[in-house]
Amino acid sequence: MAPSFDWLAKEKLGGTPVVVKMENPNWSMLELEDDFLLGGDKGKGKNAKQLTWVLLLKAHKAAGCLTFIASTMLNLATAIRRRVSSGKTDSDTSSRIENPAVKNRFYTCIKLFLWLSVVMLGFEVVAYYKGWHFSTPHLHLQLHLPTQLGVQGMFDVIYSKWVLIRVEYLAPPLQFLANACIVLFLVQTVDRLVLCLGCFWIWLRKIKPVPKQGTRDIESKDGDAEDYFPMVLVQIPMCNEKEVYQQSIGAVCNLDWPMSNLLIQILDDSSDPATQLLIKEEVHKWQQEGIPIVYRHRVIRDGYKAGNLKSAMNCSYVKDYEFVAIFDADFQPTPDFLKRTIPHFKDNEEIGLVQARWSFVNKDENLLTRLQNVNLAFHFEVEQQVNGIFMNFFGFNGTAGVWRIKALEESGGWMERTTVEDMDIAVRAHLHGWKFIFLNDVECQCELPESYEAYRKQQHRWHSGPMQLFRLCLPDIIKSKISVWKKANLIFLFFLLRKLILPFYSFTLFCVILPMTMFIPEAQLPSWVVCYIPATMSFLNILPSPKSFPFIVPYLLFENTMSVTKFNAMISGLFQLGSAYEWVVTKKSGRSSEGDLLALVEKDSNHKRGISMPNLKALAKEEAQKQEKNKSPNKKKHNRMYTKELALAFLLLTAATRSLLSAQGIHFYFLLFQGVSFLLVGLDLIGEQIG
Repeated sequence: MAPSFDWLAKEKLGGTPVVVKMENPNWSMLELEDDFLLGGDKGKGKNAKQLTWVLLLKAHKAAGCLTFIASTMLNLATAIRRRVSSGKTDSDTSSRIENPAVKNRFYTCIKLFLWLSVVMLGFEVVAYYKGWHFSTPHLHLQLHLPTQLGVQGMFDVIYSKWVLIRVEYLAPPLQFLANACIVLFLVQTVDRLVLCLGCFWIWLRKIKPVPKQGTRDIESKDGDAEDYFPMVLVQIPMCNEKEVYQQSIGAVCNLDWPMSNLLIQILDDSSDPATQLLIKEEVHKWQQEGIPIVYRHRVIRDGYKAGNLKSAMNCSYVKDYEFVAIFDADFQPTPDFLKRTIPHFKDNEEIGLVQARWSFVNKDENLLTRLQNVNLAFHFEVEQQVNGIFMNFFGFNGTAGVWRIKALEESGGWMERTTVEDMDIAVRAHLHGWKFIFLNDVECQCELPESYEAYRKQQHRWHSGPMQLFRLCLPDIIKSKISVWKKANLIFLFFLLRKLILPFYSFTLFCVILPMTMFIPEAQLPSWVVCYIPATMSFLNILPSPKSFPFIVPYLLFENTMSVTKFNAMISGLFQLGSAYEWVVTKKSGRSSEGDLLALVEKDSNHKRGISMPNLKALAKEEAQKQEKNKSPNKKKHNRMYTKELALAFLLLTAATRSLLSAQGIHFYFLLFQGVSFLLVGLDLIGEQIG
């Protein structure tokens, strides 16, 4: 008979399970330990044999744990060797997202900082073994010049001078900078807490925008005056996105809206002739089915997406339409999208924009998409919803929204002056008095970037553009006729706090000041700044996506890791460096294509247009064949190494080693885990491979 020990069952270590049979199962582990430790005489022979089995079991579990750790380290070493042997780094990327001079200068500063930290660590290790344990900011040094200036004597003099320089000259400005960042950190924390409380109030009071009058069924035979089906223009801007064009076109062509009051524009900026041909063929198929859809292609692609939309709005027939709905190439609105958004405009001439939230078809694809989902769930559920309810203003998300064309025209239309044309038009419309509505219960499916390379490019554009816009809009905001409170909200909350201060203090505090305080211990960061406040903020951020709670620690570390890219992008946009105007289309995988067209088949029988529908099964099959054909078996996928992230990883790990000498527990663990996080991102181990 095999006994069961609860204390063994609780251990989750790896290894092969072993069943141990004992001759006398009535002996408890406590008795065994007592007899062994106290030298008891009870059952000496049997205790010794049973204890031997227990020790063997313990040894087996320990061996299993060591095997697991060794296997993990071996896999990591293999991945590192494969990355290094491939020799591909972020400097080899064909699409430039950073100004080379600025990038090299930034990377050089990080490398210089790293080498200085390695040299200082060497000094500190030698000083530690000499018994010079300086772990407090209150130092009382008694310097005695050595009688013999040997190697040891020279070291004592140099290190003593270094400590005095730290105390007198380096620690005060570093502590001042740390305190300033802590203040910014607390201000941003208060802002985040207020947003969460506002979201809780909305949930508690069940507050949501309600249209004054809903639409009636388009098949209704009553010619009631309450029917509200205004003229709607639907636009899908795209550029070389052959992975997703078919699903987005299919989705908008199935919008539940009278065909006589609808026009779909496919705004194709593709430079690849093969992609252009595929999109033209897709549009032609839907035209043959009676769908009012047109194809537009620009020869001169000025202004990226903003130029594309501006060109489309200059068409003569646009004057016949009252509203325009915009969807990016990977977005798939539900058939009732217009029926749930357009009614909010009725009898409310102040409304200029109705924005729907995004949902993601691939949020569980890998660790990177899971962490993105946490960020975007908070953005929509908290930031957009709270600002929409209490301020009637938020940044347009560039897609899955409906604009009143009159609001666009009065605000100056689309402008190509920044890479965030959506935020630009939203700010200008707000300055002209237009109000916005955010619908948290109306979702539009899309996909998240699955590779770190794609996500990094996207974040660079999203964080450099707002700083460009802030420089351009600041005079207009100050001179505008809106209230002082709205001006303050735009300048201090919308731009400075959430777009500039957040990436600034995240990078400066956790990637610069914290490792510096390890080598200059006279300047200190309190434990609550390093651990408790960030953990609380991560907890608040993850509340809108409760299924992501197991990823709360990776989320915290990854956000600090991304602060490097965001800080660099913010500096580029603020000082109008060359990379700030670079637009790189986020690479799509088309993973959501499979099944979406087939899902439309189920709606075929319930469709109410009274016209023949396309053979969706055939289209789905054809699309699957195209995707299979496009998959080249000889095309190898690879990962890149990211030099800035790797340099910062070694810097933080060096600082973690230094923190061991001064026994700073919580700082050590934070630096260690943050350094490992930078290492994983630098080796591109959190996302899909790229072609």
